[in-house]
Amino acid sequence: MPRIKKNQKKIFVLDTSVILYNHNALNSFEDNDVVIPITVLEELDNFKKGNETKNFEAREFIRIMDRLSINSSLQNWIPLEFPNSGMFKVQMNEIPENGLNAIKIFGETKPDHRILNAAIRLSQEKPGYKVILVTKDVNLRIKAKSLNIPSEDFETGKIKDLDSLYSGITLLENVDPEAIDLLYREGLCDAKDIAVEKPIPNHYFILRNEKSSVLTTYNPKLEKIERVEKKPAYKIMPRNAEQVFALHAITNDNIKLVTLQGVAGTGKTLLALAGALDQKRSFKQIYLARPIVPLSNKDIGYLPGDIKSKLNPYMEPLWDNLKFIQNQYSEKDKEFKKITEAIESEKLMIQPLAYIRGRSISNVCFIVDEAQNLTPHEIKTIITRAGEGTKIIFTGDIYQIDTPYLDSQSNGLSYLIDKIKHHDIYAHIRLEKGERSELANLANELL
Repeated sequence: MPRIKKNQKKIFVLDTSVILYNHNALNSFEDNDVVIPITVLEELDNFKKGNETKNFEAREFIRIMDRLSINSSLQNWIPLEFPNSGMFKVQMNEIPENGLNAIKIFGETKPDHRILNAAIRLSQEKPGYKVILVTKDVNLRIKAKSLNIPSEDFETGKIKDLDSLYSGITLLENVDPEAIDLLYREGLCDAKDIAVEKPIPNHYFILRNEKSSVLTTYNPKLEKIERVEKKPAYKIMPRNAEQVFALHAITNDNIKLVTLQGVAGTGKTLLALAGALDQKRSFKQIYLARPIVPLSNKDIGYLPGDIKSKLNPYMEPLWDNLKFIQNQYSEKDKEFKKITEAIESEKLMIQPLAYIRGRSISNVCFIVDEAQNLTPHEIKTIITRAGEGTKIIFTGDIYQIDTPYLDSQSNGLSYLIDKIKHHDIYAHIRLEKGERSELANLANELL
């Protein structure tokens, strides 16, 4: 392969996975040119029908291609939509002229290998350019590199440094005793009293000195540091400071968007549901939803039974949390009966996320579990559907990804936490301490 020159112009070859992740990917490469192999268009044809996000992305991308090519052939270079952008075209010829051939090397006529061949052919046709394959498929990137084809992940929407991802909580040691006394006496103090300048709205603080400690948050409406009290919700008592903060955010009427991030057993879903039930008078309905991630990446159609039977295994963890809350009461208690009545009257609904997307979500508390399995676009779609009086709570573990082409840096939950921090109606809490059981904590720590 020719040696890459410094400041050499680039041509990015997009894989199908990039388009299914972001239909607007064409416009993400500054003034460089973009090529779509014809095989990608063939694959998109298989994805255009359906109600899942990947089907939406495929359809939207096809519409963009159609709009841009209305007065031109896709075999020609066509200018992209935005000023100072490059051009794009479809690569029809995917057969390299000689030598390197992915199909011959890997021995299968797979779409991935045809896309690799398209990149090879393009580098032969454009020797003065650096041709780079862009794909969310890690294995395809490895195959590309084994053929000495430059390849990279699609970086748009990807968080660069997870270590600096917003946690929502700060521990302050050696705090002035007078400030802590004032917080216990008055419930409020100035940020300067705890030596904090320009605090983030709804940020939480654990304040300590040698004699005492207090849990607080910065209230953006009052512009004061406010004491946070430990309170139960539907008999679910928070067991640590993080859980106290989580319940505070969920039950705070001024906070309309909450994210809870943490490993299994930290209480994310349980706290979200208990807090929503505690505030149910403020909403006409509570929706608890999660994305369907089929086992072994097979469609749910492979599972036996009707649609309800197929979906039950995915929804069972949510029902388990609801039963746990309900079992804090006896069957004779009004709270126990109210939960049953809420389910029967559909005031409380547990359903797959795909069933919720088309609904109006005004005056609703909308809990989205396992949000790390959503793309940034899916997260945005959900939030932009929020009407008046709606609160949305996203929960998930950004290191527990079950969806192909997403990882801890590119999933929707990480993206949301990074992009929307510092806003008055948003709060985030990273839950780190496991409270499920001693055995579960042992597994999280040592296995």
